[in-house]
Amino acid sequence: MSNSAKKEYLDEIRKRYFSATRTEKSNILDEVCTVCNYNRKYAIRQISKKQKLYNKKKGRPRKYKSQAITLFLKDLWVLTNLACAERLKAAIDLWLPYYRFHSSNHLTEKEIKLLSEISASTIKRLLRKDKSKYKKFGLRTTKPGSLLKKQVPIKLNQWDESRPGFIEADTVAHCGSYVSGQFAYSLNVVDIATGWTEQRAIWGKGKAGVFDAIKSIRKALPFKILGFDCDNGGELLNYMLLEYFTNKKNPVQYTRSREYKKNDNAHIEEKNWTHVRQFIGYQRFDKRLTVDMLNDLYQSEWRFYLNFFIPSFKLIEKNRQGAKIIKKFSAPMTPFHRLIASEKISLSKKRELTKIFKSLDPFSLEKRMKNKIINIFKLY
Repeated sequence: MSNSAKKEYLDEIRKRYFSATRTEKSNILDEVCTVCNYNRKYAIRQISKKQKLYNKKKGRPRKYKSQAITLFLKDLWVLTNLACAERLKAAIDLWLPYYRFHSSNHLTEKEIKLLSEISASTIKRLLRKDKSKYKKFGLRTTKPGSLLKKQVPIKLNQWDESRPGFIEADTVAHCGSYVSGQFAYSLNVVDIATGWTEQRAIWGKGKAGVFDAIKSIRKALPFKILGFDCDNGGELLNYMLLEYFTNKKNPVQYTRSREYKKNDNAHIEEKNWTHVRQFIGYQRFDKRLTVDMLNDLYQSEWRFYLNFFIPSFKLIEKNRQGAKIIKKFSAPMTPFHRLIASEKISLSKKRELTKIFKSLDPFSLEKRMKNKIINIFKLY
């Protein structure tokens, strides 16, 4: 049988095949294989070819194909400083109620419902084309404070990481590519239990400036400081702070890390990157006016944006299995929500924080932050 004859024959067979029962289809295939001398699978492909059943895409239909959903996720990803998919998923419920006031991108009720159900893997897929990898390195400017090493103990045991109040502190140098001369620093503090952070700008690394910044941070924290841990730098390891923390009726546990062991201060080292460098970068700030502008930013929009609207992970378990270390993290939460969930925070303080949270708009905070950072860079 010629190819043209086979084509005409198959056109006639198709009319019967797609309206036939399962048994009848089997008999038709037997007939086609005998007449055309086809393999059975090849016969099925030839019969189904015209209806495009063979080339039909397999799997479930796309659920998140709306351009409005993709645009919202892109906007939120940028506004949360390129948060990972898991943290972005946790941020959706915090930012979504304010989105319609700040964007012309209209989300329908159906799309809002889909966003509440979206998974982290779907977010990764939708944002895959927009992601880029980058990494920067800063300069180490810590000079050893050797006088107090025998008086300030090394923290050998982990603190109670379920209770707010145990903090780590470090300074971040805004020195650009060289460390000579005077320039601004950021004092960065993080609570280990909740991830709550506070920042203050200081001029140089003088002990008096650092001391005033720590007192300011202590007043701003929504909990009492129970433990204070730092590296071996002289700006944080000195007699002024030793007396301030220990010569009290209820002394603060004042400890330091081991020398040359940056992992001892892993919590604050991480926040130096995510909460300072990713926003301010590595620009050299060598004008005193910058310190006032940074403090205006740190004590207003900055602390509310990071503590109330940016979810973060928290390590809850770590086990070694042979050569591997298996880590388990809690679901991403904001520091504010961890404080609300803590039994160690009073109800009056929780009500106060909740009142502040309800008065905030994350889109407005981010916009004002961006404008202030731009104004700082305009000085240079």
